[in-house]
Amino acid sequence: MLRLIHAQKRLQLGIGFGVGIVFGFLLQKGGVTKYDILIGQLLLTDFTVFKIMLSAVVTGMIGVYLLRDLGLAQLHPKPGSLGSSAIGGLIFGVGFGLLGYCPGTLVGAIGQGSLDALLGGFIGILMGVGLFSELFLGLDRSILNKGHFGEITLPQWLKVNHWLVIFPLAIGIIGLLFLIERSGL
Repeated sequence: MLRLIHAQKRLQLGIGFGVGIVFGFLLQKGGVTKYDILIGQLLLTDFTVFKIMLSAVVTGMIGVYLLRDLGLAQLHPKPGSLGSSAIGGLIFGVGFGLLGYCPGTLVGAIGQGSLDALLGGFIGILMGVGLFSELFLGLDRSILNKGHFGEITLPQWLKVNHWLVIFPLAIGIIGLLFLIERSGL
């Protein structure tokens, strides 16, 4: 069945579209498409976003590697570097701080009718993408490639079985979630 899906690009797009709608619905139901909750996260007064993201990390980490071990999925890590991560993080952080939305929550907020997300965020994303695509070829690659680490995962870097990284990380994240919830944040 997965080979059938892999061979049909329209089916892949349809599945992606459906998963995106479900993702947006769940973001909205979780409350993280609301400006006040997102700003509360940035001000460290509301940890709803943090809890949802950590829950997604645990679920995704276990799910992806389980599918990989069962032969139902393959990993294709993208090459990275500390320079590109720092620059991308700064751009993301400035946009998030200025508008109060990240790209996923922005689309969810547009879907629920938030005009600030539509007018400020969507137009801002389009402008940012256009600007980046125009400037990309002229960017100084020496900064972007600083600390290049290639297509490696954390377990590969540590040279250990992936479950020796996943299991302790999952336990640690679940413990952190429990402490956050217990503290009332």
